[in-house]
Amino acid sequence: MSPPDAQLLDEAVRAVGAPDVVFALSRDGRRTVRAGGTAPPAPVPRERLRYEIGSASKTFTGLLLADLIASGTLSGNDPAASLLDPARPPGRHPVTLTHLITHTSGLPPLPADFYPQALPRWSTNPYAHYPPERVVRAFLRARLRYRPGTRWRYSNFAVAALGHTLAAATGTPWERLLTHRVLRPLGLRDTVLHPSGPDTDATGHHEDGTPTPPLLIGGFQAAGAVRATPRDLLTFLEAHLRPDASPLTAALREVRRPLLRRGFGHAHTHTLTWFHHPAEGGSMYFHIGATSGQTAFLGFRPDSGTALVALSTRRYSRRDTLVPTAYALLDSLEADPC
Repeated sequence: MSPPDAQLLDEAVRAVGAPDVVFALSRDGRRTVRAGGTAPPAPVPRERLRYEIGSASKTFTGLLLADLIASGTLSGNDPAASLLDPARPPGRHPVTLTHLITHTSGLPPLPADFYPQALPRWSTNPYAHYPPERVVRAFLRARLRYRPGTRWRYSNFAVAALGHTLAAATGTPWERLLTHRVLRPLGLRDTVLHPSGPDTDATGHHEDGTPTPPLLIGGFQAAGAVRATPRDLLTFLEAHLRPDASPLTAALREVRRPLLRRGFGHAHTHTLTWFHHPAEGGSMYFHIGATSGQTAFLGFRPDSGTALVALSTRRYSRRDTLVPTAYALLDSLEADPC
């Protein structure tokens, strides 16, 4: 018999040497949340704070796109540049909305003019002074590295441009669009897109343990703005496990469908928004996120009815143990030990 879930999570928490660590597990709807860390306990329990999830925010953007497609508002094949600038012809090989969210657009990870302004604040807030209009301008002027749809290359630039494209196409500001179509329908009351303050937000840390300021994301909201409590993130993942019980059924089903192969030997698949790997007895969907002072792992396994959230308040590095610990734990989880 497998160890009880609380024991598994306590072991995982101890394996991550960060100021604050939270592991939250849902198994067939039953939740277990465990927290710890090297920092003294704060007045607000760690499991009640909101954490920056960085690039894992892209799973929210992908679900939003899937919902807009399912409702008939947009098509995944719509040329993004023409939605941002209706007078612009799509061209022979346009970058589509699907290209942007699946990292197959041909765009680089970040705009070329991003780095000069970001380098002085690279370890704190590199995105803060790159506003939305600059992201849009850089996208409309970008020279693609390769033809859209032919290669996979991870790009914060692409997903940021997608967010502005969806806002322009619907005539709705990004924050309101995501809130009304994703956060509110899923009941995510403790998920926000801006810092709220020390009474509600976890404080990030550099590798040496010094605090980092709250993330300011500039024009890259769709690529990394989400911050949420562990329980809200479990609610988000549970909706993916049980799409038929959600108001976003069609979109939740769509983001589980493999779209392309990537990685060494094309052994791994990618959905509209999730990395998709084989696991013992089934498969797992996951995404990783990192900011200047926090690291996040979100994952779920439909075959075993499990979802896992792992969060820490330490800047990601190759020596960091949060991601490998969370990945191994999710990979090992069976349906129900009882």
